Amino acid sequence: MPRETASHVFGRSTRGRLATAVAGEGCYVIDAEGRRYLDGSGGAAVSCLGHSDAAVRAALHAQLDALAFAHTGFFTTEAAERLAETLVAHAPEGIDRVYLVSGGSEAVEAALKLARQFFLETGQPARHRVIARRQSYHGNTLGALAAGGNAWRRAQFAPLLVETTHIAPCYEYRDRAEGESPEDYGQRVANELEAEILRLGPETVMAFIAEPVVGATAGAVPAVPGYFRRIREICDTHGVLLILDEVMCGMGRTGRLFACEEDGIAPDMITIAKGLGAGYQPIGALMCTGAIYDAIAAGSGFFQHGHTYMGHAMAAAAANAVLEAILGRGLLERVRTQGDKLDARLRTRLGQHPHVGDIRGRGLFRGVELVSDRETRSPFDPERKLHARIKAEAMAAGLICYPMGGTIDGKIGDHILLAPPFIIEDAQLDELTDKLATALDRALAA
Repeated sequence: MPRETASHVFGRSTRGRLATAVAGEGCYVIDAEGRRYLDGSGGAAVSCLGHSDAAVRAALHAQLDALAFAHTGFFTTEAAERLAETLVAHAPEGIDRVYLVSGGSEAVEAALKLARQFFLETGQPARHRVIARRQSYHGNTLGALAAGGNAWRRAQFAPLLVETTHIAPCYEYRDRAEGESPEDYGQRVANELEAEILRLGPETVMAFIAEPVVGATAGAVPAVPGYFRRIREICDTHGVLLILDEVMCGMGRTGRLFACEEDGIAPDMITIAKGLGAGYQPIGALMCTGAIYDAIAAGSGFFQHGHTYMGHAMAAAAANAVLEAILGRGLLERVRTQGDKLDARLRTRLGQHPHVGDIRGRGLFRGVELVSDRETRSPFDPERKLHARIKAEAMAAGLICYPMGGTIDGKIGDHILLAPPFIIEDAQLDELTDKLATALDRALAA
């Protein structure tokens, strides 16, 4: 229920009033009126353990009783050391160091700055250019926003952004040509990276950044087989660092702790957040290879970057408990199993819907793309703001989901992103699908 008194909170929007969340119970958020909302998107793919995990809460209490905060300019903590050890033990090959921050945008910002400093330390000062993909999203700080390729998010801040070039995404539903195999399509769009490196001059390019499964801006779009292996080859050929942004798709969301495991590659850097803290604390991390760390250690010995709350003991304690839950309770296998069930339910209920063009994703990370015409794949008029209507109707039905507009190019297209908690039960999958279908039909009828 909205607060009766005037709010002084500067929220995401100045229009409308939000319900007040007062409690969480498993996969549900409960508001001040007692209404229960099934969290079908984990907020923004965050709440992977639901909203009342006893082990995470206990870990936070224990850490608070011992030590809440010690500045990383003076101390490390057992919680931070243990978290880094666990992450490296399960990371892609070559990843050896963990730089703890407070969220995804901070992790990406740190990655870009570390890439630049790496090349300065190794005597390649001309390397400063970043290549990313259209319709990517890498965060809202200025460096991360510049790397992202979402036109709507970038537009009003364009004069403040450093120059970044963008190649085509790997977006099979929209861009694979008739008669072209998925593998051939993947090689074709991956080769755009090499063409762009050569156009810019390989000696000037420092990094390519991409999401293994594109999240918010396109709706759980996975790459086709072989795409990222070719990307890795191109980066290796030209000495370009490969940064994989797993802020949304990592930490078990796709059924693997690191989403890139399914693509069979290892990056030079990887960014994580969201599910790492599962919403219990704000935390993110930049992970990098030992070679990158060693270059800094052999040079200046100091990464010229930092934040007050990086490596926060409470946040690290929460993340340790979250990882213990994911790895110790069989949740990765559960994500794959429940993800297959969710996909099947979506296809049964919406697969023949006249305005559902594509259902896609991996694990408990699923997207539904909406179209005005299935045959032509034409999007809805953006003035209709279909995604906003769906969100409102879903909330009215007691479902939290993550609809977005601008799916195709930042301006046109609508999709719904689903990322429920890993603990979701079969009956709740039915509830999610039923309420989503109801919200979609009501929004279309409005």
